[in-house]
Amino acid sequence: MSLQVTSVVLALLVLAFISFRGAESRKARILDSFEYSAINCRAHSASLTDFGGVGDGKTSNTKAFKDAIDHLSQFSSDGGSQLFVPAGKWLTGSFSLTSHFTLYLHKDAVLLASQDMQEWPVMKPLPSYGRGRDAAAGRYSSLIFGTNLTDVTITGNNGTIDGQGAFWWQNFHKGKLKYTRPYLIEIMFSDTIQISNLTLLNSPSWNVHPVYSRDILVQGITIIAPITSPNTDGINPDSCTNTKIEDCYIISGDDCVAVKSGWDEYGIAFGMPTKQLVIRRLTCISPYSATIALGSEMSGGIEDVRAEDITAIHTESGVRIKTAVGRGGYVKDIYVKRMTMHTMKWVFWMTGNYGSHADKNYDPNALPLIQGINYRDMVADNVTMAARLEGIAGDPFKEICISNVTIGLAPKAKKVPWTCTEIEGITSGVSPRPCDLLPDQGPEKITSCDFPPENIPIDLVQFKTCSFGMSYM
Repeated sequence: MSLQVTSVVLALLVLAFISFRGAESRKARILDSFEYSAINCRAHSASLTDFGGVGDGKTSNTKAFKDAIDHLSQFSSDGGSQLFVPAGKWLTGSFSLTSHFTLYLHKDAVLLASQDMQEWPVMKPLPSYGRGRDAAAGRYSSLIFGTNLTDVTITGNNGTIDGQGAFWWQNFHKGKLKYTRPYLIEIMFSDTIQISNLTLLNSPSWNVHPVYSRDILVQGITIIAPITSPNTDGINPDSCTNTKIEDCYIISGDDCVAVKSGWDEYGIAFGMPTKQLVIRRLTCISPYSATIALGSEMSGGIEDVRAEDITAIHTESGVRIKTAVGRGGYVKDIYVKRMTMHTMKWVFWMTGNYGSHADKNYDPNALPLIQGINYRDMVADNVTMAARLEGIAGDPFKEICISNVTIGLAPKAKKVPWTCTEIEGITSGVSPRPCDLLPDQGPEKITSCDFPPENIPIDLVQFKTCSFGMSYM
């Protein structure tokens, strides 16, 4: 009997040990699973760690990103793929994306831009610019780059991309850079692009730059850079069609949103406008630049831009149009409504003498067309000057309409709140009283400034609920 009891006890101990090890094994496995909204979901998944990624903030992951994306590109025609970046600090240089692809950053994932110049390939200047913005030679590839792509999503649970820009800003100020600084995200010659739910910090230069592309959604992006950092524009749609920017919060050293389409003779020759752009629920802080800028590189044309429910705080100007003799092109059919501004230098600013040419070969007879500019339903307080509107001699800015706008001036405001030259237009229900070149049409015209009621095509895109699940030791 004692032998039987001993056998039973041993058997129970073995079973208990096996169960314990199994429980410990299950505890040791980490499960990453989540859902997110995207234009398209993916059939195949991988983690950066599958390709040797090390999230210690010191080890370069440039090769890991390249290997992962090269591997996943085989699934472009087989349901697409998604690459998961887990929690950690992932040092990397520039890397390129593939089509039918999602890059997803965990909420505690931080991409750290490398300060090793060898990890930043040099590219030719953009054809619509003719030269780099910082230097006449080429430009460094962006941290996250893609060209000739379709159906790409860059998203996360508010994961972070840190450009570690101080290194670049210092070299820029010292004149030590041979090429133009990199951007954080640049997608060119592509379509069906989603950039959402991320935090972007300290970009070397511009943050988000879709160029020569269409069908673009930028949503839920937080952008932060020191207010004195050079050229850290927030979001710059450039020669793009059918773009939506929504629910973004931006603190930067330059324009929060800058709409562009090429520079002087290069932009005129390339001839690709930015059109069908909607901007909604943007919050901007930029003491030395604009909330929304149109130009100055607008030589390919800018048209049908709609902005609504915009908040600007301690920002130089609300809406600014920047152009010059030699730009050519046009800025037309611009619509802005429901804008709230606190502590501004100017509410409205139009500049026809911006200068800053690509080279000396611009055409002095290439005059820009500025017309159909509509601003309505705005409130501002603590403003130094209501408006500075300066057209071009012999080429006035036309069809300006401003209605239902109340501007509270600062205690030390300029004595003349409006300055206007070479402009034509009307106003209604605007305070303080505008300049004589914008005559008041009376209270019955208070809603006379246009704002199109119909949606643009990107508004009709339906999101899908996508998922990711992966367990590992």
